[in-house]
Amino acid sequence: MPRRSGSPPTFSLLDISLEDRSFDNTEMTLARKYNESYLHWNELRYRDCGTSEPERIWALMKLLRMGSSTVIKLPDQVLSYSMPNCVNMMLHEIDMNLSVGFMPGDPLDSNKRLMYAISSMMEESIASSQIEGAVTTTKVAKNMLRNGREPKDRSELMIRNNYNAMQYIKTRADEPLTPELIRSVHAIISKGTMERSEFEGTFRKDNSIAVRDPLTGETYHEPVDYTVIDSMIQGLCDFINSDDHQIHPVVKGIVIHFVIAYIHPFMDGNGRVSRSLFYWYLIKRGYDIVEYLAISKAIMNHRGKYDQAYQLSETDDNDITYFIRYNLERIIESIGIFSDYLHKKMEDHERVSEMAHDLGLGKRQADILADLMSSGEPASAYELSVKYQISSYTVRRDLNLLMDMDLVAVSGNDGHKKLYKYIGSLKL
Repeated sequence: MPRRSGSPPTFSLLDISLEDRSFDNTEMTLARKYNESYLHWNELRYRDCGTSEPERIWALMKLLRMGSSTVIKLPDQVLSYSMPNCVNMMLHEIDMNLSVGFMPGDPLDSNKRLMYAISSMMEESIASSQIEGAVTTTKVAKNMLRNGREPKDRSELMIRNNYNAMQYIKTRADEPLTPELIRSVHAIISKGTMERSEFEGTFRKDNSIAVRDPLTGETYHEPVDYTVIDSMIQGLCDFINSDDHQIHPVVKGIVIHFVIAYIHPFMDGNGRVSRSLFYWYLIKRGYDIVEYLAISKAIMNHRGKYDQAYQLSETDDNDITYFIRYNLERIIESIGIFSDYLHKKMEDHERVSEMAHDLGLGKRQADILADLMSSGEPASAYELSVKYQISSYTVRRDLNLLMDMDLVAVSGNDGHKKLYKYIGSLKL
């Protein structure tokens, strides 16, 4: 069978056998160097290989990887991954931020924490749906979620479903991974969006789907035969539920992401399910701060590399190191995004608090004012009541006070809901 486009040469295709150990120091140095950055064959073949053929350097790279890789055996599937320094360093950075926490001095009260978590879950739900084809702007989608507006089309329904699923997984963090849990997440994610309602929360019963390039139509992944879905899903559950402390929890979460995408057990919505369950597993393993991260938003910033990382892994004998590295990079990026956002919010609230003291405003009123000032966007009383977990009556009373002080004014409406916007002369 001809080699798939982009696939590395196998050892049987090389003019060198596995038993050949006659590599010189230059070859060994190159192989170790390129393994440290974990080059795929598609990258290696264009690099400087000295006087050696790229195939020979690739063979040595593979030999070195085989000697240090971890093998994960699942029904009808064998995965492997390595731990180069770049991966270890990223895992350490993630542990330092997600396990210990990156909110300096833990300054946020419970309401603010909830507000930021809700905002991040919205961002994650929107971006995860956009990856799968949802067509809408982040601003419109956020307004829909915040104001409780009914979705107008399939794209908005995908986003709301995803948001509901993100809330749902937090309630199931104490449970093991089961086929029933996977199907229940899919049922929430796919509600009202499938070609047929019986597809919701149900593993597929045929092989009629394929993953294709949206531009070229080229098939770059053929899901497994539907007859082995049950056994492969159960094998994944058994692996995830095992007490194997040799595998880092974040790596295990990425395995869920990869394997569900590989199996493609549903007719649609596989990507959203895999990313939701990645969050579920990290929360389950104590990485609670992950709920403040919109990792799919970071993936959207590097959309092409997301698909590429998956393909690199699949074409290299299911070596998921490429996929692990990509996802770790996106987690770290999302940590940086939220950390910058958090610090700006803290600075904004501190400055507004100083202004509010001079104006005679209370803490909650100052927070609402800071929100409207920093966002520059109008908000409804309902949206603010959800953010701050207070009644709409209390929010309206605060808004009326701010309007009496000529700091806030009604600025149109969203449906039947009035929108309020900052109009004062104070600057952050």
